[in-house]
Amino acid sequence: MYPNKIGVKSSTGCIDLRSDTVTRASPEMRQAMAEAIVGDDVYEEDPTVNSLEERCAKLFGKEAAIFVTTGTMGNLLAIMAHTMGRGEIIVGRTSHIHRWEVGG
Repeated sequence: MYPNKIGVKSSTGCIDLRSDTVTRASPEMRQAMAEAIVGDDVYEEDPTVNSLEERCAKLFGKEAAIFVTTGTMGNLLAIMAHTMGRGEIIVGRTSHIHRWEVGG
C-alpha cells in the first residue's frame, strides 16, 4: 500500500521513522524494556515518562510537557487546544488527519 520511496530494501544504514509498525525491537532493546523501572503514568509515578516530560519542557523552554503514546493522540490534542473544545477544524482534503486518521 505504501511504496518504499527511499529505495532501500533493508533497514541497513537507514533509520525509518514512518511508523512503529515498520521497525522491530532488538534483543538489547527488549532486555532494556524488561528491566526498566516503571510506574503508573496516570498518577505521574513512571520515572521514565516523568524524566522525558521534564527534559522536553526544558528543551523547548516550557514549564511543562506531556507525553502521548501516538501521533494520532498528539494531533487530536493539538486540534482540541486550537479549537478550544468547539470540536471543528477546517483542513484540506489532503490533510493527514483527514486522509489517514479518519478525522482522528
